Amino acid sequence: MRALVLAGILAISASPAMAKKLTIDRIFNGGSLDGTAVRDLKVSPDATRVSFLRARSDDQHTFDLWEYSIGDQHIRMLVDSSRLAASGNELTEAEQARRERERTAGMHGIVDYQWSPDGKKLLIPVAGTLYLYALDAPKGHAVTALDTGGDALDPRISPRGQYVSYVQDQNLWVIDLSSGETRQLTHDGGGTVHNGEAEFVAQEEMERSHGYWWAPDDSSIAYERYDASPVPVTRRMELYADHTAVVEQRYPFAGDPNVSVKLGLVAPTGGATRWIDLGNDPDFYLARVKWLPDGKRLSYQWMPRDQKSLQLRLVDIATLKQHVLLTEKSSTWIDLNKDLRFLAGKNAFLWGSDRSGYHHLYLYSLDGKLMHPVSSGDWNLDGVLAVDTRKGLVYVSSNRDFVPDRQVYALRLDGKSADHPQRITTRDGTHQTVFADNGSFYVDTFSDPNTPPQVSVHRADGSFLAWIEENRLDENHPYWPYMDSHVTPEFGQIKADDGQMLYYRVYKPLDFDPDKHYPVFDTFYGGPHVQMVTRGWVDYFAEYMAQQGFVVFTLDNRGMARRGRRFSDVIDQQLGVAEVADQVAGIDWLKQQPWVDGKRIGVFGWSYGGYMTLMLLAKDSTDLAGGVAVAPVTDWHLYDTFYTERYLGRPQDNAAGYTRSSPLAWLDGLTAPLTLVHGMADDNVLFLNSTELMAALQKRGIQFGLMTYPGGKHGLNLPGQRSHVYHLIDDFFEHTVKGDCGSQCRVDPAKKAATNPSTPSPDEGGVGID
Repeated sequence: MRALVLAGILAISASPAMAKKLTIDRIFNGGSLDGTAVRDLKVSPDATRVSFLRARSDDQHTFDLWEYSIGDQHIRMLVDSSRLAASGNELTEAEQARRERERTAGMHGIVDYQWSPDGKKLLIPVAGTLYLYALDAPKGHAVTALDTGGDALDPRISPRGQYVSYVQDQNLWVIDLSSGETRQLTHDGGGTVHNGEAEFVAQEEMERSHGYWWAPDDSSIAYERYDASPVPVTRRMELYADHTAVVEQRYPFAGDPNVSVKLGLVAPTGGATRWIDLGNDPDFYLARVKWLPDGKRLSYQWMPRDQKSLQLRLVDIATLKQHVLLTEKSSTWIDLNKDLRFLAGKNAFLWGSDRSGYHHLYLYSLDGKLMHPVSSGDWNLDGVLAVDTRKGLVYVSSNRDFVPDRQVYALRLDGKSADHPQRITTRDGTHQTVFADNGSFYVDTFSDPNTPPQVSVHRADGSFLAWIEENRLDENHPYWPYMDSHVTPEFGQIKADDGQMLYYRVYKPLDFDPDKHYPVFDTFYGGPHVQMVTRGWVDYFAEYMAQQGFVVFTLDNRGMARRGRRFSDVIDQQLGVAEVADQVAGIDWLKQQPWVDGKRIGVFGWSYGGYMTLMLLAKDSTDLAGGVAVAPVTDWHLYDTFYTERYLGRPQDNAAGYTRSSPLAWLDGLTAPLTLVHGMADDNVLFLNSTELMAALQKRGIQFGLMTYPGGKHGLNLPGQRSHVYHLIDDFFEHTVKGDCGSQCRVDPAKKAATNPSTPSPDEGGVGID
């Protein structure tokens, strides 16, 4: 299959009529170039259907609900979002904030849905209104709007399908589907009190978007009650094109008090809440909540404010007695995960831990005793995909064979394959998979640098069953006209100063000539929990810049994801040291290449990448021609408790670390050109970060470029903003970084002789990878 794709690309490349380059407006305003890619893939509980969201052909931001039938292998639209009455409604402020945190702010139509446990119904929330779709209903009568009396947040169908639950006006509600009765379960929500909701840092930083959890037998709901009154009120201005809003937000800046949290149990039939004792220390995080399969016991994960330990606690629902099953400890911090699986019919559970220095799985008995490791070795496991207790297998995602890849592996629950898992996926590249609940098959979204996202169904052993979306790269594909200008990136490694290997990706300019000197577009993220150097489908703006004559370089520095704890923990107690050193090592490697113009290297990053841009310009301006920083953190006192304190601790305990982690401490070294960009309504990295930087630069007499976006949130998703900011970035690199050099600069023959561009020597810190 891969050979056919590559053969097709070669054939396309031979066609002179296809010479068309990407444009910024085409990338951001011309519809998706991915082809008929899909999102939010789910397998129905009865394993008969695969459902997914697909963008409209005329609007890449509006989604309808589709299905693929396993039985007849047909694809059909289930729900047209334009036929739902609420699809055009304005979102509430709470829903807008939730979508911004979930990175779905730019989506319209159907953006979420869920299956009923029997696989016969779907619950679809659209702009605060709930719709129930019955698959076995007559045509024209399949969709029913549920009367919630207002906007419904975080709606869900109960495990046995008797109820629909949701949050409204900061209280928890249910609808009894047999009687149609609506019932309010909590009554003190309002003001600073929220019932059934996850607090800000849980949603933004802990990957926990839910604030309530159904018992497997529908008998009870565990829910979080939080009171935000301890969190200081922050008043900030949000500037829009036609008005200014003063927003009062209880934002927990680093070192500030967090919300107070309680965990309770309430019956869906109503009645008093029974509260679970969370201990005497009020300064903690409710990290995870999960029911055991019998519905008689509830687990929760309790983390202290310093994030250096994590307890898994087990509660008997009848008596509310509890005990600690296990405790994880770290000298730096504990990374949360979603690997906990209580094995039905077995007195055991799976637990994910970094205790070995790499993320691995361990099997425990329900009395908290370790039975054995399920995985082990010097490789990192991303997480659990599925467990098949009948076959005694657990399926996981990992980059064990090649760091930029994502593959599926099978491990034996008995631990006998711990250090030699069986690889299930076969094609090199990136596999994002969703398994059926019974472990019988999975849906795979695959891509590599020459293959756009393809969606297929496979048996659990990896054998191919059917296409859901082959997404062939032919004359009907939206990317087809640009194939003659397609640039395939190369991957390699350089060595960090502690001996660890750093992976990079480089797009060489279109029509690359090794005898020429090229300017560099160096783009990165640099922060925790992210990997940029991946072997997946095209980064369109990177390819655009390569088509404009730039070498496009990305390096994943220490502190980033999927490499183990030695790699990540170097940022403990001070940010911007190891990360900057690694990026400088990447710049030094670039300067050794005979096809790079070392005087024309520019840097660009967004969010943590914007922070990295500022730190590099402040610490290494002599090596750089300039940089663009979008939505950067400039003062870690201005970011939230959970994220910032994980790495730096509280500012009260590490004042020097906070000072030295800020670009503001290093601005005297910033001499290269800078353009600063920020949305004026950013509620993630507050606009205040940039105003502090502006004042500090002005005080020092340092000139800089500035672009602010009225109404712009962190992702700059208002109409026209994305294309505008990337035009700005393009202009900066074209005029400030490239300047008048263009493609006429030639390599110094002596320098060319000193360096082999295709296979850098180990002495130069580079290792070529095919």
